Amino acid sequence: MSISRRIKNSELNKLIYTAPSSVHGIGVFAKKRLTEGEYIGTYHGPEAKRNGTYVLWVFENNEEESAVGRSGTNFLRFLNHATPGNAEFDGFDLYALEDIAIDEEITFDYQSDV
Repeated sequence: MSISRRIKNSELNKLIYTAPSSVHGIGVFAKKRLTEGEYIGTYHGPEAKRNGTYVLWVFENNEEESAVGRSGTNFLRFLNHATPGNAEFDGFDLYALEDIAIDEEITFDYQSDV
């Protein structure tokens, strides 16, 4: 079954919102209860040539030479780090690793794919 990719803030806004975070700066929070395995959204932005504040790198088979980066332009750029996180990227698509309550911050482990 094909997933309709949520990349625009107007689409993400149905599931998440941004607000001040106790983890760091601004964070991403669940607007509704998210269930384990649920697709949250796709990290969107132009291809990145070098590392930066909102760059997400995806590696194929954990090989550095296969790295593809995107400079985030949607709300997902405000995701904060936690070990363990309650969400995880599969490529540039974000999924809940566990049930996430309304108003709970959504986090991921920045190093989980490296």
